[in-house]
Amino acid sequence: SASCGGGAGTADGGEDGLDTPGEAAEAEGGLPCNGAEALCDRRYDQVSYPTTHNAMSNADEGWIAPNQTHGITRQLEDGVRALMLDTHDDAGRTMLCHGYCFAGSKPLAEGLGEIAAFLGSHPREVVTIIFESYVTAEATAAAFAEAGLMGTLVVPPEGGPWPTLRGLIDADTRLVVFTDAGGGSFPWYLDVWEWAWETDWDNRAPRDFDCARNRGVDGNPLFLLNHYLTNQVAAPDLAEQVNFNPFLLDRARECEAASGRLPNFVTVDFYDLGDLFEAVAALNGLP
Repeated sequence: SASCGGGAGTADGGEDGLDTPGEAAEAEGGLPCNGAEALCDRRYDQVSYPTTHNAMSNADEGWIAPNQTHGITRQLEDGVRALMLDTHDDAGRTMLCHGYCFAGSKPLAEGLGEIAAFLGSHPREVVTIIFESYVTAEATAAAFAEAGLMGTLVVPPEGGPWPTLRGLIDADTRLVVFTDAGGGSFPWYLDVWEWAWETDWDNRAPRDFDCARNRGVDGNPLFLLNHYLTNQVAAPDLAEQVNFNPFLLDRARECEAASGRLPNFVTVDFYDLGDLFEAVAALNGLP
């Protein structure tokens, strides 16, 4: 499908029992933002975020031809900080589906409830959703309300710079929401192509990648780097060709140099294969 949409994390807690880099930093005396104190005073648009393509479509929950191994909760616990989600109307219900709901589905409110639970238990993390939306803005808003998320939604200042991660965390507005349809219907429901630009998403082999702009305009402050291969469907063997350093980080650096912009959303399939978190840490200038 077309693309539409942190601190690095680890899949499991370390031997010291600390589950996330954020908890580790807090134990050492700092107050981290998305896992690192160094990120706190950077604006939202000055940070790179590990991003999952078609984040709802995952093998653990039995989706057909999944894009990810694990579901939303595990992705967030592992360190993913931006989720690309597709929404569809399925017999009057607002659902997370990838193209066809028979191939896998989940009520949008249920998926958002997983995000709400994560934000509640991780108060120093900022998360982004990028919707490929085939439902109305009103139906989407109803799901956010059902999940109890309305108070956490970010409304960026008109005409002004993005807040810093520290500012978002201090205000407890820590969920940024973009959409490719219906953006602007609510102050928090942001038109992704008014804010971001992307590289091409339709690539079958590593040689197909380039840094040219696809959707969005050059002046937009956010850069979405689509870094996944599709041969009719996603597959782990395709992810294994492109998710590892140095290929992943070299491409991100190449596109950063070509555009003069930090890749904010480094977007992959099967995030658990390869070096996504390491590459994003490097882009953020972290160890």
